Amino acid sequence: MRCRDGIICCVCVVAAAALLIAAGSRLDYINSQRRQMKLISNEPLENAPPSLAFATIAMGAFRGLVVDILWMRADRLKEQGQFFDAKQLAEWITTLQPRFAQVWEFQAWNMAYNISVCMPASEPAQRWRWIKNGYELLRDQGIVANPKSTGLYRELARIFQHKVGGATDDAHKYYKLQLVEEMEPLLGPATDDYFKALAEAPADWDQIAKDGDAASLITALKSADKTFADADEGGFVDSFLSLRANPNRFDPTAFETIDDFRGTAALEKFDTFARAWYLRSHWKLDPVLMNELNNTYGPIEWDDPNKHLPLDWRHPDSHAIYWAVKGLQVIAKDQQRKIGVDETNTDRIVVHSLQNLFRNGKIFIYKTPASGKEIFLRQDLRMFESYNKAMLAVLEKYEQKRKIGYNSLQIGHRNMLVNAAFSFYQAGLRRQALRIYNQLRRLYGGRGEFKVSLDVFAQNRLRKELSTLSLTDAKEMVEMLLHESYFRYAVRDDDQSFSAEKMAREVYDRYQTMYSDENRINLPDFKMLRYLALLDFLNDRQYPLELRQGLFGRIEIERPQLAEQLRRQQHQFLKQLKQLQ
Repeated sequence: MRCRDGIICCVCVVAAAALLIAAGSRLDYINSQRRQMKLISNEPLENAPPSLAFATIAMGAFRGLVVDILWMRADRLKEQGQFFDAKQLAEWITTLQPRFAQVWEFQAWNMAYNISVCMPASEPAQRWRWIKNGYELLRDQGIVANPKSTGLYRELARIFQHKVGGATDDAHKYYKLQLVEEMEPLLGPATDDYFKALAEAPADWDQIAKDGDAASLITALKSADKTFADADEGGFVDSFLSLRANPNRFDPTAFETIDDFRGTAALEKFDTFARAWYLRSHWKLDPVLMNELNNTYGPIEWDDPNKHLPLDWRHPDSHAIYWAVKGLQVIAKDQQRKIGVDETNTDRIVVHSLQNLFRNGKIFIYKTPASGKEIFLRQDLRMFESYNKAMLAVLEKYEQKRKIGYNSLQIGHRNMLVNAAFSFYQAGLRRQALRIYNQLRRLYGGRGEFKVSLDVFAQNRLRKELSTLSLTDAKEMVEMLLHESYFRYAVRDDDQSFSAEKMAREVYDRYQTMYSDENRINLPDFKMLRYLALLDFLNDRQYPLELRQGLFGRIEIERPQLAEQLRRQQHQFLKQLKQLQ
């Protein structure tokens, strides 16, 4: 009996040893799979104090306790205004717990909002660097480690919408200009056909290298310049785009190669591939989704209400829409979800950005001898239909059970309809203004202010606007009044024309007097606004071509001083615009 028990014990020991050996032989494979699937969250800290490094190694499974202590310490440092120290702790927390989404949000917000403004406003490049650090951290690391975290997509969208797109920072114009300059070389002619070509471009190097036309260009560039010959795939694309923008950095034969291929299918294919590659690899923007968003949210073509033009991807709010939609796509994959605050706030990002594009969607870059490049954002009435359609869809989504946020969304829509009806009315687009006003009365007609005619409504609204002016309202009002002034002058309604111009000047002067000491919310020069309003009117296909062409002729004959002033600004503006293009 004892012998049998002994044999059983020996067999069990041998079997256990064999199983342990077998399990051990699989350990390397399991660890490699964990690394590939990014399931490892215990990477060693760099530059950490010895006490912290020891604690994280010694405590093993209790590292979560270390994270809690670090988080409380980081929160105290943030409240004390010690943002740089809080940032260092946040970096350690992300290393210890990369799937702790809130710490990624905190760190990005801390860099974009707190640390950036520690830099003096006289050094906007330093501020911009920290803002970029914030959104690049979320985009390139946080979302990669937490692809299902809606909050990270929303925070990334908010940085573009509010920090870059807003006017809360003294250097906000610099941020917008930097985004324009970084995005512009990647967008080509920015037409529907071009975005479609970007979406259809090969997604990897092997595909383009196998294309006979493109392969010949690749070979020629490698032979022409050592930079291309020694570069890997990403480096080759980066060098190609740099060559296109600044050929002086390369061997002259490299640009001669480009000249040899100019107008060929090879150059066109690789040029499109390179820009699509750069958008995917550096900006993490998928051209396929960009094209879809153009077709869903782009401005409406005046001649064809059913056709969307591309979004302006130089604009921060276009980027905000992209990342918010990415977040909504993650949410939509959960078929069993209940609509909550996260989804509501992400929907808000989309509709608010569309509203911003309506109010400030047109970008003009203007060079001045004193300050260099200046950026101006102007109202884009073509964005109204895209906003309105998207907002009605969101309201329908939340209406059935009066879900969270429904009432506030309704209020926002009503206010936007009020502003849009007034803006179209001021621009002389009475038919569109009346259609919006009728929708306003149909949906929100219980209020007494909507029970009057369109003309009375507009007069009442103007008096109200003059009593409380914000930067956006003042700029829109001045622009629309000047636009209306040109229209009235073109149709020889001179009294109304001069009245609108006079009102624009009064609004401008009143606003500048109110905020004369706050440079970041000053309006552009009145002469510039007057010229941009004329440019907008001359390009507005709502009006007959003959009417637009005859306007400047009448100004030149009857108001020569104004004509000369506009001509000088037009010459300078178009010259600089041509150079930029």
